[in-house]
Amino acid sequence: METLKIDFEKHLKVHWTDTEKANALLAIEFVQNLMNDHNFAHIRKRFGAQSYKQHNQSMTDGIGGVLKTVEDLVKRYPTYTYDVKHIDVDQNRVTFHSHVTLKSAHRGNPKKGLNIMDIWRIENHEIVEHWDAVQPIDFSMRLFGLLTGGKFRNANTFF
Repeated sequence: METLKIDFEKHLKVHWTDTEKANALLAIEFVQNLMNDHNFAHIRKRFGAQSYKQHNQSMTDGIGGVLKTVEDLVKRYPTYTYDVKHIDVDQNRVTFHSHVTLKSAHRGNPKKGLNIMDIWRIENHEIVEHWDAVQPIDFSMRLFGLLTGGKFRNANTFF
């Protein structure tokens, strides 16, 4: 199955400033390499030294926390992908609205997977903070969330 690619031109808005375009491209690089290409070495090299405050309390703080979570997920579900449906940028905040699936057979099926909103705060060309809201779509994803969630691994709060 082919790897999903995030198409910047498809999501580009005419009103974005040059800085907003750069912020969107940085978030795209991050998500494409982490979630679709599973290029964890690139994420470690490119983003690993950055300060990264994680507000998803099921992950430990820092880039290492999101890397461990996604690496563990990909070991279990190698075709895990993020299909980015919308990108919005407001100055230093980039928001992705995505359809996430664990299995390639579920790609494009709006009745499977997860509905996820991610927000990153970018400062000085670095991703420094992340929030998300995750909505399981089908029963198996609701059950997956119950079985894998619930442990607080950082003290940053959701807000």
